[in-house]
Amino acid sequence: MATTSISRRRFLATLAAAPIGLGPRLARAATAVKIGTAVLGDYSMAGPVIVALERGFFAKEGLAAEFVPFRGGPDLLKAVMGGDILVGITGSTDILVFREAGSPIKMIATHTEGNHFTLNVGTDVHAVADLRGRAIGVTRVGATTWIFARMLAKKEGWDPDKDVQIVGLGGLDAQLAALARGEIAAYVWGDGGAVTELQGKSKVLLRFDAVTGKWISQIQYASEDTIRSQADPVRKSLRALFTALKLMRESPREAALICAQKLGWSPEAVLRAHKISGPLLPVDGRIDVAALAVMQGTLLEYGVIKKKLPLEEHFTREFTPVTI
Repeated sequence: MATTSISRRRFLATLAAAPIGLGPRLARAATAVKIGTAVLGDYSMAGPVIVALERGFFAKEGLAAEFVPFRGGPDLLKAVMGGDILVGITGSTDILVFREAGSPIKMIATHTEGNHFTLNVGTDVHAVADLRGRAIGVTRVGATTWIFARMLAKKEGWDPDKDVQIVGLGGLDAQLAALARGEIAAYVWGDGGAVTELQGKSKVLLRFDAVTGKWISQIQYASEDTIRSQADPVRKSLRALFTALKLMRESPREAALICAQKLGWSPEAVLRAHKISGPLLPVDGRIDVAALAVMQGTLLEYGVIKKKLPLEEHFTREFTPVTI
């Protein structure tokens, strides 16, 4: 009898500890997910993940999320393909390059519309025309930054192999060191160019949508296996991210304070980055197929990809438009 009474008391105590509204049901455990970005030092790429975590938007969707920034698109791809990362956020051309290489991944939403990449120049450069006969730094030959530099030269009517030197240098530190030594006069980067501008190391001359026209800067993607087997966590992750994007669009100063510490930037630098990429933050992630077609044609033109795969193989509309 005593045992029955104790068991009953324990059962009632369990019900009392359950959240209001669950009644006799026990609270469900949050679903653990990892969201990855190709790099950390890009406001429009990493900011939505940081804001969604700090403001509890993932938790409100029943997700226990972890943010994992990587050192580049290929490293992120490996983690997405291995099932460690649920949703990857990267530069948009990765979907075309990786699909051609045989990776079964698909774009699930647009993360940054237009083209938020920037042309960053030394203090003695006042116009694009000043770069003729000089060197422009890019991450590596064949990378998106390399393509943009060549497109810039072509727009100016220059021969990109004779009238300007395009140099693969790697990361931002290498670009800035080369700029300080006078080895390059400019470099191509994302919205992080706002940080170095504030530091007086370079200045943002233009945003590259003035050169490329129709484009998608950054995307969210997942493996085909994840799309099939974990559609619900993917959908919830996107709702959390787009809730964060809404906050970033409507309250940039609040977002800057949230992002500054994680990015290692000052709030003022984050606000400068927001001026560059804030107008390109998407509302619902809809995929512009015409922009994808322009990107595919550009990559084919510059030899980055060799085959024109059907565009429909690169994305799914299962998760867009995202409603919040």
